[in-house]
Amino acid sequence: MTGDSGISLASQCLTDAHFPELPGFYRGKVRDTYRLPDGRQVMIATDRQSAFDQVLAAVPFKGQVLNQTARFWFEATADICPNHVIDYPDPNVVVARHLDMMPIEMIVRDYLTGSTDTSIWTMYARGERVLYGHRFPDGMAKNEKLPDTILTPTTKAIQGEHDAPITADEIVARGLLSQSQWDAVAGISLALFARGREIAAEQGLILVDTKYEFGLDDDGTIVLADEVHTPDSSRYWRRGSYADRLAAVKEPEGLDKEFLRLWISDRCDPYKDPIPAIPDETLLAFSQKYIALYETVTGKPFVRENGGEPIRDRVRRNLAGVLPEYFG
Repeated sequence: MTGDSGISLASQCLTDAHFPELPGFYRGKVRDTYRLPDGRQVMIATDRQSAFDQVLAAVPFKGQVLNQTARFWFEATADICPNHVIDYPDPNVVVARHLDMMPIEMIVRDYLTGSTDTSIWTMYARGERVLYGHRFPDGMAKNEKLPDTILTPTTKAIQGEHDAPITADEIVARGLLSQSQWDAVAGISLALFARGREIAAEQGLILVDTKYEFGLDDDGTIVLADEVHTPDSSRYWRRGSYADRLAAVKEPEGLDKEFLRLWISDRCDPYKDPIPAIPDETLLAFSQKYIALYETVTGKPFVRENGGEPIRDRVRRNLAGVLPEYFG
């Protein structure tokens, strides 16, 4: 995989953002995170690509796209819910407040779609008709618009395990959230999604579904965390071709992670079979979709921050500038 200059794009991917100078290191599937003693946390979006609960490859510029797309949406939704952001010292880095994270993920959906075990289309295609506490009629088609926007929360899985579907009543009954907390995050999630749907529509996109994570600050205030409306956490389709492709029983034109999920699902059962190596050409096409999503949503050109300096070196340099007490 090479760019116009012939330089390998794969060699420029950020796959390891472990800096031993910083304390409280935790590695997620995509982000490397540090919890600092003063209540801040440093979250570095790498170019690692996960799907079906596995890290599979590295995608050029993916971490930068995620971080900068999330920044756009955090700023566009700050009037709806406070978020965890303190600063953006690097295109791949956010410095944020550490929160007491809620043990569920809030999934908001407008369409009957998906390819993972917890997606409503997969469950519907198996013959299930009561999904996450919602009753669905027979005869619906994949990618069809739902009559109403719905919430389909999941419990947070330990890394390497699967998220588990759960209903609102079960969340309260199990004490994962109080009734008032559930009511609050449900209302905030629907308001965030409505804002995202509106802005996406203005740019010729459909915001199909998304995931939100929330935490509580020291005062008990609900705070939006992790990421928001990124192509990793959300599904986007091009609005102009949606109706024709639905009528032709073709997948919508997507600008999100589903591109890779579908590529894998066409070649194996990702929950039972080994996932094949992903060709460079596919990863490059995937990268271009993520960049196109950023540019379409924000209306801004994507600036490839790779001016000859390795991404890891740039990240370290920028971190040292804002955290000199650790880097000396």
